[in-house]
Amino acid sequence: MRHLLATTFVMLALALPGVARAADLLMVERAGCHWCERWNTEIAHIYPKTREGKLAPLRRADIHDLPEDVTFKSRPIFSPTFVLVKDGAELGRIDGYSSEDFFWFHVEQLFAAHPDAFTESVKP
Repeated sequence: MRHLLATTFVMLALALPGVARAADLLMVERAGCHWCERWNTEIAHIYPKTREGKLAPLRRADIHDLPEDVTFKSRPIFSPTFVLVKDGAELGRIDGYSSEDFFWFHVEQLFAAHPDAFTESVKP
């Protein structure tokens, strides 16, 4: 049921004319990370083409050089960590990556938990 609600929300948000993206998905990674490389192979080429990728485009940061324009709830310690960011503040995160199913399930859960991140800016 949650999957259906999250998918419905994303579809509605993209269908609204003039909805501007208000969030980013920040991927915190590190050189030599096996799971980061696996995500890059399995998801990186798909993500920008998805509804989720349009609502929250991917940004990348090295775990040892975190962006100064983001306020994290706590410092990421796992790589990859995917952080949903709006207005420079962390809304939520996904720690780790193990498979495509794991990633998409948790992205849907993360987006569904923060619907206000995507509906703030509606142009006439």
